Amino acid sequence: MLKDAGLESQSAEIKAWYDGYHFGDADIYCPWDVISYLRDFQYGVAQKPKSYWKNTSDNAIIRSFIDYAGDNITTKLETLMAGGSIVQHIEENLTYDYLHSSEENLWSVLYLTGYLTKVRDKDLTDSLPDGCSALMIPNAEIQEIFETTVSKWFDDSAKAWNRSPLFDAVWSGNSEALTKEMTKLLRMTISYHDYREDFYHAFLAGIFTGAGYVVESNKEHGEGRSDVIVKDIRNGHVAIFEAKYAKTLDALPDACDTAIQQINDRMYAADFRDDYDDILCYGIAFFKKRCMVRKK
Repeated sequence: MLKDAGLESQSAEIKAWYDGYHFGDADIYCPWDVISYLRDFQYGVAQKPKSYWKNTSDNAIIRSFIDYAGDNITTKLETLMAGGSIVQHIEENLTYDYLHSSEENLWSVLYLTGYLTKVRDKDLTDSLPDGCSALMIPNAEIQEIFETTVSKWFDDSAKAWNRSPLFDAVWSGNSEALTKEMTKLLRMTISYHDYREDFYHAFLAGIFTGAGYVVESNKEHGEGRSDVIVKDIRNGHVAIFEAKYAKTLDALPDACDTAIQQINDRMYAADFRDDYDDILCYGIAFFKKRCMVRKK
């Protein structure tokens, strides 16, 4: 099909997006995706592979799953989204009526609807218990759907969480309380990208978005681009956050100092002196689900 469409040069990318389903010894692509993409390419609608499942009603299954998630499910979701696999019992004779009756049913539905697939037998490093399967996210398309759904879940959940103690800590300059509240929220999130910096940046911006503040990300200020700016225009406050990722827990203090030094060196606060009464500058360092905040 790719040869007929003149798309052989994109075979590796199309494989990464739409292949990855394993049935016994057979590996298959999702036929709906491949046909839809080739159709769109022929008519000039799409030049690169994209998700064709993203806007289907079935994606509500993942959101329902995440809303249900306790600590055990959250840990497994993080493993899957980081490219790993989980071992689960699969109930193949299952109806939607019993979706939330047990955790096993939730994983079974994700498998039966194509959001997860079995790890190939030849790729298994250990033997599996009877009746269990090793499950993984099959391809880039489904990975994107998980990430988009988790991001939307975090945005919605953050609005419902009581963030008043965190906001109070920000505007009072209490970095110790801010560290405590940030860490508390981190432990409630579902992380992905293996704790890369973009995860923490989205986390930081998401806390303040929708809370009545003006939030700017990666916007030029002074002589560089600060990570996150939060403006309380009515009360004349602005908070500048520069975030760093620490490679170890013990490296958090040094990463905080590096962030504060960057705020100083690049004069991020200079743009706000004429318009705001209080300019609070914070260096924040993250390591997995821990953080440390220091105030300039």
